[in-house]
Amino acid sequence: MAASEVISSECSAVFDGAVLAGGASRRMGTDKAFIEIGDTTLLQGAASALYGSGASSVIVVGGDARRVQRLGLRHVVDSWPSEGPLGGIITALQNTSAETAAVLACDLTRPSAEAITAVRQALGEADVSVPVVNGQAEWLHAVWRRSALEKLERSFAAGERAPRRAVDELRVKQFLGGDPRWFHDADYPDDLPGGGQQVHGFNRTRRYSDSPPKSL
Repeated sequence: MAASEVISSECSAVFDGAVLAGGASRRMGTDKAFIEIGDTTLLQGAASALYGSGASSVIVVGGDARRVQRLGLRHVVDSWPSEGPLGGIITALQNTSAETAAVLACDLTRPSAEAITAVRQALGEADVSVPVVNGQAEWLHAVWRRSALEKLERSFAAGERAPRRAVDELRVKQFLGGDPRWFHDADYPDDLPGGGQQVHGFNRTRRYSDSPPKSL
């Protein structure tokens, strides 16, 4: 099969989406998933980007189930809470049915349907496609084949918790293009637009308000 045919097939294939929301957000000081930028939460932004790129379904792995469901999103309990992102990725693949799944972090500041599509296009015949920015693989913006699940589960059972060390047996395709801002995430308040000062419901001295988030 020609490379162009692989790309065309991948773009038209059904895929699922997942957003990982189970992190403790200690460095941020509040639950990152529900911080609002403009009129939408970070979690909603990631889910909307997945739907915008054509995902047939989107699940949210981990986090506050009640608040996730109030946003109209489907919540899935993380099978390994507090055990790092690899367990969340495995949980996502266990709870999706399409051949491929795009799995994003909930704290992307500029989630983009265009970015998700570009990473999907790069997958080709590999097991996982991962963006690389300034030499750093962005494993929480990757597209995975469900066929990789068994090997990921085996690595996890052997004690591995970091995605980058769990892919030794997988065919990995690096995506080196696109806008680096597509993959920017927020670990600290300074990582948010305006350093968090212009973000609704957030400042450095008060936790994010627990008022009902807006619907997706």
